[in-house]
Amino acid sequence: MAASFSSSLRSCSVLLAAGALLSGCAGMSETVAPAFADPGKYELYDCKQLETERKALANRTADLQKLMDKAQTGAGGAVVSELAYRNDYIAARGQAQLADEAWRRNRCRETPPGPTPPAAPPSSAAAAKPASKSGKAIR
Repeated sequence: MAASFSSSLRSCSVLLAAGALLSGCAGMSETVAPAFADPGKYELYDCKQLETERKALANRTADLQKLMDKAQTGAGGAVVSELAYRNDYIAARGQAQLADEAWRRNRCRETPPGPTPPAAPPSSAAAAKPASKSGKAIR
């Protein structure tokens, strides 16, 4: 009886310690994020390349955030979220910070959105009279 109590106490303490460690990681992502990225990666990028990379990193970060939020809705979701997505999220945030720094250093500007192409006019074949439903040709 004493052995089962000590093993359950031990497993509870392990879970509490793991929870404390994981909760501590959540607050340090802002300062640790650049450590997960290569600081020289964007040195030779021009503004067009940086613009594309920044958009891709913003999309990746948003996708990972959605996955983390979704994972946290289930049982044990906080642990799953931390183990499955947190490192990728921190790395993407670090890359985004470095890309933003290179963007500012190069004094880049957003490309204005291009004009939307005009809607295609309906084709003359679509405007033609539809065939008979009976399958017989009209004479």
